[in-house]
Amino acid sequence: MPAVPDAEVPVADVPAPDVPATEETVLAPPVPVLDEPADGLPEVVTTERGLTLAAEAIAGGTGPVALDAERASGFRYSSRAYLVQMRRKGAGTWLIDPIACPDLSPLQEAIGDTEWVLHAATQDLMCLAEVGLRPTRLFDTELGGRLAGLPRVGLSAVVEHYLGLSLAKEHSAADWSERPLPEPWLRYAALDVEVLVEVRDLMAEHLEQQGKSELAAQEFDALTRFTGPPVRTDPWRRTTGAPTIRDRRGLARLRALWHMRDDIAQRRDIAPGRILPDRILSQIAAANPTTDDELQAVASTPGRTAQSRPRPAHRAVVRHRAAILDAIKASNAVPERSLPPRSIRSDAPPPARAWADRDPEAAARLQAVRAALAVESERLAIPVENLLTPDTLRRVLWQPPGPYDIESLTHALSDLGARPWQVELVVPHIMSAVTEHPMTDE
Repeated sequence: MPAVPDAEVPVADVPAPDVPATEETVLAPPVPVLDEPADGLPEVVTTERGLTLAAEAIAGGTGPVALDAERASGFRYSSRAYLVQMRRKGAGTWLIDPIACPDLSPLQEAIGDTEWVLHAATQDLMCLAEVGLRPTRLFDTELGGRLAGLPRVGLSAVVEHYLGLSLAKEHSAADWSERPLPEPWLRYAALDVEVLVEVRDLMAEHLEQQGKSELAAQEFDALTRFTGPPVRTDPWRRTTGAPTIRDRRGLARLRALWHMRDDIAQRRDIAPGRILPDRILSQIAAANPTTDDELQAVASTPGRTAQSRPRPAHRAVVRHRAAILDAIKASNAVPERSLPPRSIRSDAPPPARAWADRDPEAAARLQAVRAALAVESERLAIPVENLLTPDTLRRVLWQPPGPYDIESLTHALSDLGARPWQVELVVPHIMSAVTEHPMTDE
């Protein structure tokens, strides 16, 4: 890794990080608000002809392409994009409806190998890939902000830091599957890419001044191969309230109820929590109601009405009571040998809090390396979790690769996804800890 100097106060032309409020800062004039696109609000592209025009404009522009996507998280089952925003110098801003135009490959061809600029790229890369958009190069202003040591890395905070502008985020949690999309929402969406390239340029300069351009390039390159989070085994086990169900038959009921809800949610394209809340699923699984009356009693809202009557069952329980009772009946009939285990084996190391009892030497290794990385984090002004993911650190320290040499450790870290700059930084600290606290023979 290129030598990275100790973090210093940003030099001229790079705004200083946020500072605690003082009398002077409180009395300072308000930050100007970016509330209108410079070129006006563009029409939403909803036709193949419009998509062709957008592709021609993007192809004729210059410099990086700013991209963003809006989803309907918390409203819809899918994570698909319901609006795609693009902006490029000389091409202006384009808002594309991927429901009306589900194949955006003409835009992919127009962009070619031009660098993408996104904020929090992992949130959008998967839904953009679904409509035919995949980057060959990218710059992530959220991750770049972390590497640059910014105190806050939300888009609004980053825009304010580098450009001195305030960017409203009031529609970020909206249901973007609505049609037609309200004009204030479209204005918000257009502004998300309005100054993204300008922020990218100033951030790149900031990273260069800090000696971090190469490590940032490695991080951004890794993002071009991002394919989403790993698929979870038994996702139903993450249902709120699941840990309170101790018996395997109860877990079988929870599993059946979770899949019942998931099937309904997927079929109707509604977020599962809007079909039936986790809390209700767990309550039903634990109580094992087998009749309609028992089910409604379990799912009744606590308390009484103004007329002193018991509150009725949750509306979703009433609506789906037949499916719920069928799921319970089926799970109660599952043979004992087919019941889910109380817990599942994982190839991950045990929780760090258990290391001291299970392997004191491993616990000592972890403590030593954590302390060393905390010092490196302070020196470089990079969050410690960006120096090496906590999971990767635990895996190589719980059972260090043998033989204990730099080559084997380098291979182990690389296989776990560590970037070259991370490997170079952490290997000396891990080697020191492994040497001082070797693996036991047990």
